[in-house]
Amino acid sequence: MTTRRLSGLLLGQRGARAEHGDGPGSATVSPSFSQSPEPEFPSRALGKFLEAVRARPAPVLLDLGPVIGSNVAFLGEAVSCKIHVEDVFADLDRHVRQEAVDALPAFLERRFPLPDESLDGVFCWDLVDYLDPASAAALAAQLTRMLRPGGVLLGLFGTAAPAECRYTKYVILDDERLRYRAYPAARGRQRLLENRDIIKLFDRLRVSDSFLLKSALREMVFRKPAAA
Repeated sequence: MTTRRLSGLLLGQRGARAEHGDGPGSATVSPSFSQSPEPEFPSRALGKFLEAVRARPAPVLLDLGPVIGSNVAFLGEAVSCKIHVEDVFADLDRHVRQEAVDALPAFLERRFPLPDESLDGVFCWDLVDYLDPASAAALAAQLTRMLRPGGVLLGLFGTAAPAECRYTKYVILDDERLRYRAYPAARGRQRLLENRDIIKLFDRLRVSDSFLLKSALREMVFRKPAAA
């Protein structure tokens, strides 16, 4: 596999560093971010997600996007957790470029080696928007399987089609702000999901928070119900 992976990194020391970063020597969230021309947006769901994760002992997280060194550092400072970073956007790109998208659902069904109920939180970002229905269903089933009862999932869903074909890296600045960093994509968003379609996709989870933002995104926090 050629995707960049950072699996099982233990976070919790001040100044924790990523083994693979989004640029050289990422260590902490720096005030220099405020000078970046990249757009910065408020996030109402991120704080809810982090609050839920912080309440759990020794949390374990999964990030489905590319490795971003400052995110790893922020989580080390703010959460003190173990994190698995698995770049499924890169997996999607590879399947598109190899004209093997039909094989993507089966690939996602075996993509994650983590045991059942082993995660306290998942950063799904806006990945679902780029998947066909069968692949989205396979991904949702795997994420639900890996979440512990009471675990949470953060998902972003587009409400308007972007003008260009690109993915977005979501850079965490603090509990209430994200920086959107565009990068090239092999395909654009496949569909804009209605609220009912999102809820149906994650039918074994419960929506705990949902926010419609001016940045043309719907942010949602899902929680896995406690076992009966």
